[in-house]
Amino acid sequence: MKKLMNNPADYVDEALDGLCEAFDGYRRTGRAGRVIARGDAPLHGKVGVVTGGGFGHLPVFAGYVGSGMLDACAVGNVFAGPPTDICADAIRAADGKSGVLCVLGNYGGDRMSFAHACDEFADEGGSTATVIVADDVASAPPAESAKRRGVAGMVFAFKVAGASAARGDDLDTVAAFTRRTVERTRTIGVALSPCLIPGADEPGFSVPDGKIEIGMGIHGEPGVEERTLAAADEVTAAMIERLLADGAAKGSRRVAVLVNSLGATPLEELLIVYRHVRRLLREKDIEIARRYVGHYATSMEMAGCSISLLDLDHDIDELLAAPTGCPFWPR
Repeated sequence: MKKLMNNPADYVDEALDGLCEAFDGYRRTGRAGRVIARGDAPLHGKVGVVTGGGFGHLPVFAGYVGSGMLDACAVGNVFAGPPTDICADAIRAADGKSGVLCVLGNYGGDRMSFAHACDEFADEGGSTATVIVADDVASAPPAESAKRRGVAGMVFAFKVAGASAARGDDLDTVAAFTRRTVERTRTIGVALSPCLIPGADEPGFSVPDGKIEIGMGIHGEPGVEERTLAAADEVTAAMIERLLADGAAKGSRRVAVLVNSLGATPLEELLIVYRHVRRLLREKDIEIARRYVGHYATSMEMAGCSISLLDLDHDIDELLAAPTGCPFWPR
């Protein structure tokens, strides 16, 4: 694999510099410049919304900083969660004196670092709430859903939290809408080939030639089924079948659909997948009220995609439709 980079040790910081220079509204702050914050943050009187995680998944996590979405993001090294001090700096950068909501993927290191950071912030007189995103149906059965990983569906949580905070909701209300969104979101992915961490000699995981891995995690965590590479419609049907069997779209029968590239898969292939998703859901009398197709949560240059279904209600639909200045959310 070939990469456009300089020194691997500078990979994250140079990319963060480029993010702030290429798009309006971002700034680097915090220790070592490892917090990405809104240019106008903190906003006094508004609930702050923060997240954090390992680098290598753009636009998750730092890309979703912007008006109407996140106020700040703590950035770790590639596939490594940020330390406590950086998480604390992100919380402070978002603190408008009305509380801060932490929206986190369900990864042990991220949860632990933010838990310590929230304790530190509380000692300073601040208040926080935390919502954990655990949308990956492949990583644990329904009875153990709290163990599931947080993957692409977390972007729905970021959007709902940011929109709720932007209109002036208090911390408990922002957290409640975000939690409801998480509970109604389910995701499954399929990997076709691995990625290479900058500076590594070889990928940290593998997908055998001629095979695909349904349910593989964004860091190469094992999936639920290895299959021979098949037609796109067949793979899509297998993914939708698992999402519906897990309880997706059992509520209002109106959903938001996210077809997401894991990094290397081009838009053309995502559109082929979405085409069949739409047909399959129509056969089940499930209405697609909102649709998102593109690069939303990646894993370096991993080939593959994920499908997320969010069971909509009036409030969540309204918050998804609210305006945002984030350059990575579709207008």
